Amino acid sequence: MARNILVLGASYGSLLATKLLMAGHNATLVCRQKTADLINGEGTEVRIKLRDEPTHRAIFSRDQPGKLDATPPQDVDVSKYDLVVLAMQEPQYANHTIRVLMIKIAEAGLPCLSLMNMPPLPYLKRIPALAGMDLEEAYTNASVWERFEPGLMSLCSPDPQAFRPPEEGANVLHVGLPTNFKAATFEDEAHNQLLRELEADIDAVRIDGHEVPVKLKVFDSLFVPLAKWSMLLTGNYRCITTGEPQSIRDAVHGDLELSRSIYEHVDAVARRLGADPSDQVPFEKYAKAAESLLKPSSAARAVASGAPFIERVDLLVKLIADQLGMPNAEIDRTVKTVDARLGESIVPG
Repeated sequence: MARNILVLGASYGSLLATKLLMAGHNATLVCRQKTADLINGEGTEVRIKLRDEPTHRAIFSRDQPGKLDATPPQDVDVSKYDLVVLAMQEPQYANHTIRVLMIKIAEAGLPCLSLMNMPPLPYLKRIPALAGMDLEEAYTNASVWERFEPGLMSLCSPDPQAFRPPEEGANVLHVGLPTNFKAATFEDEAHNQLLRELEADIDAVRIDGHEVPVKLKVFDSLFVPLAKWSMLLTGNYRCITTGEPQSIRDAVHGDLELSRSIYEHVDAVARRLGADPSDQVPFEKYAKAAESLLKPSSAARAVASGAPFIERVDLLVKLIADQLGMPNAEIDRTVKTVDARLGESIVPG
């Protein structure tokens, strides 16, 4: 049975949407009117490299069994959908039209799967050790999340690396690192059955007899998506410097032992919250993957271009670590650098 999935965010969101289309499900991308017109007219193109192939293949939405459309947030009818995927950057949810849509989604009681690096506050409330912590400071506008039931919010680690090529249209996405989306379960078993159905359907897709990378993997543990925190604090946020941004590779491999110490500290924070070591990714595996990440992180690129707000997983992890009595000088240094660079972007003149 074809499911109808609402995806907030037409850039990174088009990756999971394309995987759903290939599996025979339908997706609606929520985006600006101009981008919606482009997608409704031409469809989307996701470029992805299959295993052992030297070049990327172009996967077009119009060629898939599932149907794709796009719409601005004010035109969404939430009653049509089985699942909502949150694939925008966290600061974007503070936009007025998105906030109105989020209220409708919360009131409809739809299960929401977040693809954000920044976990939605309702998801964190599902973790007993975090339920009473003061973490709102890390969010652009924490009130966006107050209407959502924690059990209806899940988190999917957005491990695949993808970007819009600057010379291409807003309907093109290039996948640089085709790893898997790792999703935690919901509280309701009916919603988990839906997730596992999507997992199986995506897994079954073949192109010319070949498996297609970037699967959806469902895990019972709430902590599997938190494995991304160690990667973000070791690589992505350390791309932000007092000068020009550096690549993820250089952030990680410039001082490998320092990177290891940061990574292992964030892993230890997650274990204090309840994570099992099996939920986490060994540092060696991450360091190996980082060798091929030759661009600055999206957060670093946003800061360099003068963005006043970015997702602050660095600050979130600092707040959690401090409240656990596990402060870390290197994390504090990263947060201070990011704070300073964001402060520069809002200074008049």
